[in-house]
Amino acid sequence: MKLSMPRFDQAPVLVVGDVMLDRYWHGATSRISPEAPVPVVKVEQIEDRPGGAANVALNIAALGAPVALVGVTGVDEARQSLVDSLQAAGVEAHFQAIEHQPTIVKLRVLSRHQQLLRMDFEEPFDTDAEALRVSVESLLDSVRVLVLSDYGKGALADHQALIRAARQRGIPVLADPKGKDFEVYRGASLITPNLGEFEGVVGKCRDEADLVAKGAVLMCELELGALLVTRSEHGMTLLRPGHPALHLPARAREVFDVTGAGDTVISTVAAVLAAGEELPLAVALSNLAASIVVGKLGTAAISAPELRRAMQREEGSGRGVMSLEQLLPVIEDAHAQGERVVFTNGCFDILHAGHVTYLEQARAQGDRLVVAVNDDASVSRLKGPGRPINSVDRRMAVLAGLEAVDWVVSFSESTPENLLRQIRPDVLVKGGDYGIGQVVGADLVRAYGGEVRVLGLVENSSTTSIVEKIRSQ
Repeated sequence: MKLSMPRFDQAPVLVVGDVMLDRYWHGATSRISPEAPVPVVKVEQIEDRPGGAANVALNIAALGAPVALVGVTGVDEARQSLVDSLQAAGVEAHFQAIEHQPTIVKLRVLSRHQQLLRMDFEEPFDTDAEALRVSVESLLDSVRVLVLSDYGKGALADHQALIRAARQRGIPVLADPKGKDFEVYRGASLITPNLGEFEGVVGKCRDEADLVAKGAVLMCELELGALLVTRSEHGMTLLRPGHPALHLPARAREVFDVTGAGDTVISTVAAVLAAGEELPLAVALSNLAASIVVGKLGTAAISAPELRRAMQREEGSGRGVMSLEQLLPVIEDAHAQGERVVFTNGCFDILHAGHVTYLEQARAQGDRLVVAVNDDASVSRLKGPGRPINSVDRRMAVLAGLEAVDWVVSFSESTPENLLRQIRPDVLVKGGDYGIGQVVGADLVRAYGGEVRVLGLVENSSTTSIVEKIRSQ
C-alpha cells in the first residue's frame, strides 16, 4: 500500500469522552527515606498534559485538523489547566462542569525518566446525559467524524444516543471501547479495542485465524462497520465485512512508553477518514503514528511533520530525486523542525571534483541542501548545441548519490526564480566570481528575510574544459 499525506486542514473531527489531566512530577532521587524503604524524590518540575479524550483531541489538532471536544470535568484548577492547554493547541473545548466532583487527575512521579509511582484522583462522573447529547448534536453538523473516547469514567452515559445522532447525519462513528459490554457500541463504524479488551469480550484467541473468525462474529452481532484490534508488538489487524483481514506489523524501533498509544491510533484514523481517505490508509498511517508515540515519554501528540517524515522513511523517499510536488511538503517539514534549508542550482552536466567541493561547502551553510538542475532544453539554451552531454535524469541521479545533497529537483525555465518563490530557502548559494547582486533570485530571497551567499570556485575544474579535452583526443 502506497502511503500518502491527507489534507488534515480540511478534516474537522468531534471527540466526546472522558477527559482527564495527566500530571507529571519530575525529580532526582539520591537516597532512601528513613521512614520507609522507598526512594525520596526531590520534585524539580511539574508538568501537565491533557489525557484521555483530551489527548485524542490534542493528537488530532497536532496533525493540523480542526477538532472540538465534549467532556465532563469538575470546577477546579485541573479543569482550568486542561482548558488552557487545549485552547493553546487550537482545540475547541465544551466541558460539562460538575461542582461537587473533581476533574480526573492521574499523577505520575518520575525520576530519570522512570515512573516510580502513579496516583489517581477520580470518581465516576454523575453526567447529565441529555445535556451532553444536546451539546454533541449542536456540533455534529460541522464535523465529518465522531470519536467516542471511552475510559469508563462516566462521561459517555448514553453511547447509543450519540451513535444514532451521528448515523442520522451520515457521520462515521469511531469508538475506543472500555470494559466487557461492547453492546453499547452497536452500530459504530469502527471500534478499536486492544487485544486484551477484545479477548475479554470474545474469549482467548489461539492464533490469527481464530482472531479473524471471532472478530467476524462480533462485527455481525453488533452491526459494526469495521473492527481494528491493536496487538502491541504484533501490530494491528483490521477486519471489515466482505474484505480479507489486513494485518499490519508493528513499526516501532524502540518502545519507551506505551502511554496514550491507543489515543494516537484512533485520533489518526479519525483525522485521515475526515480528510476523505479510505480506511486501510487511515489504519496504515495510525500504525506508523503509534510507532512514533511509543518512543516518547508519557502522554504525547504526534505532529503532521513527524508523521510525514516517518511516512517518507517507510516509502524510502526521505531524500534524493523529487518532483516539486513531493519536495514542497518535505521543505515544510524541515522548516517545522527548525532546519535551515540551503538552495543552489546549475546544469551539473559532467560532475567533477569542483562540483563536489562546491556542494559540500553549500551544504555547510545550513542543515539541508536542495540542488535544482536545469532540464535538457534549458541547458541547450544556456550552453548551446551539443549540450547537455548527460540527460537530466542521469545528472539528477548522480547528484542524489552525493552525501552533501539532500534533495534534487529539476526546472525547465532559464532561471530558478519560480522554484525559489515556492521553496523559499533560508540560504541561496551560488559559486562564481561575481557579486551577490548578480545572483539570480537574490532580491527575491532577501525580500522575505533569506540570505544570499557566493562561494568561490575550485581552480582548474570545469565541465567545458573536460568536454574540450575529450573532444581533442
